[in-house]
Amino acid sequence: MKTDYDAVVVGSGPNGLAAAILLQQHGLSVLLTEGKDSIGGGLRSEQLTLPGYIHDVCSAIHPLAAASPFFKTLPLQKFGLEFIYPAIAAAHPFDNGKAAALYQPITDTAHTLGADEGAYRKLMQPIVNNWPAIATNVLGPLRFPQHPLKMARFGLAALQPATTLSGRFKTPEAKGLLAGMAAHCMQPISNPASSAVALVLLAAGHLNGWPLPKGGSQQIAHALAGYFISLGGKIETGTYIRSMGQLPSAKAVLFDVTPRQLLQIAGHRFSNIYKWQLQRYRYGMGVFKVDWALDGPIPFTAGQCRHAGTVHIGNAINEIAASEKQTWQGQHPEKPFVLLAQQSLFDNSRAPQGKHTAWAYCHVPHGSVRDMTDRIENQVERFAPGFKDRILARHTMNAAQVEAYNPNYIGGDIGGGVTDLGQLFTRPALRWSPYRTSAKGIYICSSSTPPGGGVHGMCGYHSARQALRDIFNIPLKAL
Repeated sequence: MKTDYDAVVVGSGPNGLAAAILLQQHGLSVLLTEGKDSIGGGLRSEQLTLPGYIHDVCSAIHPLAAASPFFKTLPLQKFGLEFIYPAIAAAHPFDNGKAAALYQPITDTAHTLGADEGAYRKLMQPIVNNWPAIATNVLGPLRFPQHPLKMARFGLAALQPATTLSGRFKTPEAKGLLAGMAAHCMQPISNPASSAVALVLLAAGHLNGWPLPKGGSQQIAHALAGYFISLGGKIETGTYIRSMGQLPSAKAVLFDVTPRQLLQIAGHRFSNIYKWQLQRYRYGMGVFKVDWALDGPIPFTAGQCRHAGTVHIGNAINEIAASEKQTWQGQHPEKPFVLLAQQSLFDNSRAPQGKHTAWAYCHVPHGSVRDMTDRIENQVERFAPGFKDRILARHTMNAAQVEAYNPNYIGGDIGGGVTDLGQLFTRPALRWSPYRTSAKGIYICSSSTPPGGGVHGMCGYHSARQALRDIFNIPLKAL
């Protein structure tokens, strides 16, 4: 039977774009469909507050994009993508006015940790040295690794709770730095495997830095789409897919959606066991997000914070652990852990001359409609007295509004589902290939598959790789 396309990819987030590119690179005819009028998923930038102030609507800082084994193979610079690398990737202030800081050289980071200088180097240097050998395994499905001893060394640390791994350190600075990194996992940092995200982010910082795209995160999506189109791919926007009948005929369909939407669209084609597994898939904490237009840079007390692309605001490890645990249990902490980015310090295209933007969010219970603006701003003011006086305008989104903006963010969960041990490698279902559904020719390529959330495209890469093997008989070597 003649088909309209070899493959159709539904959803133009970084994973959908990555999947479409890999399929098109192998000579297939590929259609990429997007429900909104513009592509990007979590890669969008808009003037949310005042004219001339460019804000990243969802993702902002991109260590995993710079570290992605697949994105590194693509000529994205030729399609307008320019990364800016702050000298200090991330800073973590404390109430005493000090701060820990993530620099690209391990020695520079370790030097900020005082008595833990040696312990930090002992933890991170082997991971950084081994990263080229283990990156595809870390950022992929559960498989026997090509370098088992190197992967085992990483795994022994990564599978620990961050609160346990922090026992290697003595100083509040080192413990706090690790806790802030671990809190990106959107679960209590006392949970097993909460160290995994921390170690990946630290390694990415030492290997590639934590860059931001000049002009906004939308530029990553534009570059990926530009390359895809240059290969002969086709993109259609403005069509929200709710059923298989809306799609043109194709040999393979790859969905950059979470299990809930996948069931709505194609559930009638799945086996009862697979449907049961998708129905049991767990979504996690949501986010409350604030964007500010500012009259000047944020006046952080600690000098490192005034020069960092990202600032983790949460003070000591016990405070961060308590905040994340309360959120996990359905509460709204008075002092939430805040992730803040200050892109305009490094990219003058983001705001009028002399003015600035800032971007921040905190974790909230799933589906929360609570306004966390005051609590977030109080946390920033705590480490940057005078911050509130510099606010010209703000734009906020609660967790329910985050989902309304992007249906993949169920309940405001920007990670595509909980990434605890129960769903770290078996997301979205327990199968030999997590990217295959039970229906031939239908695949899932979103962050609800390994390795999970983040702008890295590896979920899309692995899903497309599976489809190339299964449907088109094109086996690929690993990156």
